[in-house]
Amino acid sequence: MSDKKAAGLWIDGTKAIVVTNHDTQEVTEFAVKETVKAEIQHGNSSENAANNAEQSNKLKFYKEIEKLITNSTDLYITGPGTSQEELRNHLLETAQYKNLNIKLGTDSQLSEEQVLEEVKSHFHA
Repeated sequence: MSDKKAAGLWIDGTKAIVVTNHDTQEVTEFAVKETVKAEIQHGNSSENAANNAEQSNKLKFYKEIEKLITNSTDLYITGPGTSQEELRNHLLETAQYKNLNIKLGTDSQLSEEQVLEEVKSHFHA
C-alpha cells in the first residue's frame, strides 16, 4: 500500500478528523492533516430556512473535507451513525471522486491519535 495515496477520516455531524499519507506530490507517513468543524445553524425563522441552511452548511463541510483528500485513491471513512454513508454518497456523486475506492467502518467518539491508529491499521501501515 505504500505507493498509494490513501486517506481516512472519522466523521460525525459536527466534525471530521482527516488523516492522509500524502501531500500534493508524494506519499509520506500517515498523519493527522486537519480537524474540520461543521457550521451549525441556530435560530432560523422557518423550518424551510433551517433545512436550506443545514443543507448548505453540510455541503460546505463536505467541500472542506474534499480539499484534504484530493488525489487520494483509497479512502476509509469511520464514525457513528449515518455520517459516513452520507459523505460516501456525496463523494460518489461528485465526478472527481467517482472512482475513489471507499471503505466504511463504524466507531464511536475517537481522539485524533485514535483516528490515526485506526486508519493506519485499516491500510496496514
